Amino acid sequence: MLTNKGKYGLKAMVHLAGMPAGQPALVADIAATNAIPKKFLDAILGELRTAGFVHSKKGRGGGYVLARPAGEIMVGSIIRSLDGQLAPIGCASRAFYRRCEDCEAPCPVQRVMAEVRDAIAAVLDARSLTQLRQLAEADSEPMLQDG
Repeated sequence: MLTNKGKYGLKAMVHLAGMPAGQPALVADIAATNAIPKKFLDAILGELRTAGFVHSKKGRGGGYVLARPAGEIMVGSIIRSLDGQLAPIGCASRAFYRRCEDCEAPCPVQRVMAEVRDAIAAVLDARSLTQLRQLAEADSEPMLQDG
């Protein structure tokens, strides 16, 4: 399940994807625009910087910018860096496998959850930050009325 950290991280990355190339965004602006607690966003952006998704600039004219073009950053990678596994349970995860203590693997639950993991990964790993930004822009366009 997507945590608030993952959701806020995606919102911040979509915000940065909407900035003109090379123009940094201030944490306070990202937080206010996206209704994200600023202290929490500071920590999230720190993790995203460590993972290589963003660069930070200090001082006047500083802020955060994407480390790579938005079209090269996949949503699944962002979520994994912030939340860990995409699988609904640990024993179905590829990258963050945890053995269940109450059953012998593989079991029917693990098999179904592995299918769920694969479906989630197929969607998230096929969506770039550019595509998410396009969805955000489409959502903000005024609706035309027939008349």
